[in-house]
Amino acid sequence: QVQLVESGGGLVQPGGSLRLSCAASGSIFSISAMGWYRQAPGKQREWVAFISSSSMTNYANSVKGRFTISRDNAKSTVYLQMNSLKPEDTAVYYCNRYGVPWNWGQGTQVTVSS
Repeated sequence: QVQLVESGGGLVQPGGSLRLSCAASGSIFSISAMGWYRQAPGKQREWVAFISSSSMTNYANSVKGRFTISRDNAKSTVYLQMNSLKPEDTAVYYCNRYGVPWNWGQGTQVTVSS
């Protein structure tokens, strides 16, 4: 079973930026489409961004133009660059395989507040 470890979250002011990382164990990472997801307090987990094994990407409308997903297969790591952050981006962020998820990691907290 693949283990996922997210990092890079924190407290940032509106308009600021953060870069999240997700390190995955196992060689299956390189052939897996990956996604970033988030869960705000009192809400269901929602999909944020997608990257295929060949680095094609797609984004939820709420983050399109502000967030960029990327991957480094040599490091088994997927990234989420978040710019122009808004208070409504506050959530715990998770990565996982897109479609059929592995076990979820602990996530990383992102708080956007002045």
